[in-house]
Amino acid sequence: MSKEIFDEFLKAGVHFGHLKRKWNPNMAPYIFDEKKGIHIIDLNKTIAKLEEAKQVLRNLAASGKKILFVATKNQAKDIVTEYAKEMNMPYITERWSGGMLTNFATIRKAINKMKTIDNMGANGTLEILSKRERLQITRTRAKLEKNFGSIADLTRLPHAVFIVDVHREHIAVKEARKLNMPTFALCDTNSDPQLINYPIPANDDASKSIDVIMKHIADAVKEGLAEREKSKMERKSQSKDEKVEAKA
Repeated sequence: MSKEIFDEFLKAGVHFGHLKRKWNPNMAPYIFDEKKGIHIIDLNKTIAKLEEAKQVLRNLAASGKKILFVATKNQAKDIVTEYAKEMNMPYITERWSGGMLTNFATIRKAINKMKTIDNMGANGTLEILSKRERLQITRTRAKLEKNFGSIADLTRLPHAVFIVDVHREHIAVKEARKLNMPTFALCDTNSDPQLINYPIPANDDASKSIDVIMKHIADAVKEGLAEREKSKMERKSQSKDEKVEAKA
């Protein structure tokens, strides 16, 4: 199976790192070689670290924990959005607002404001306002939706964060570390894997590379969710049987 994955990753360019001069020395254990001034990532290490991350993520999903996916770079945002929706997990792909984790109560207030505006539309309150006021409120709603719509159902802090591009999302990494929140991330050769609990050495610039890694991550999370659903159904069935026995 690992041979199939190796070939899949090779085809997707997962092994291509950055220019040697841009490297982070902490990535040395994951670098296989250098060709024409570009570092080549050791795909065997990538597969091993990916499997480790998948097992933990599968267990988190099976226990009902929420994982926040973060990717605001153009090559990654649409891919991560699609997979996050498949997993029914919260995600940030537009802009990371400072304090998203460390000041979560304030973020919740913004989300509640969005819901309040929705209620105003539903109960007709918006209709009695002037055209100018309606326009201002509608614009506010659109801005809130863009920044926080993808985490609207997140009523409490996520249990873990999955990041594409540690360099770009350094504020998210910093906030998660401050809260001792488990972090998972694609780490290119210019990243510091020591900042991440479960680093996955991989090309985080090419959309094909990001897509193939995210597919494996999403499959693991969905397996965990399926396990959780199965356990819930079994408990429900057992409880029903016990009630029948008690009546008998």
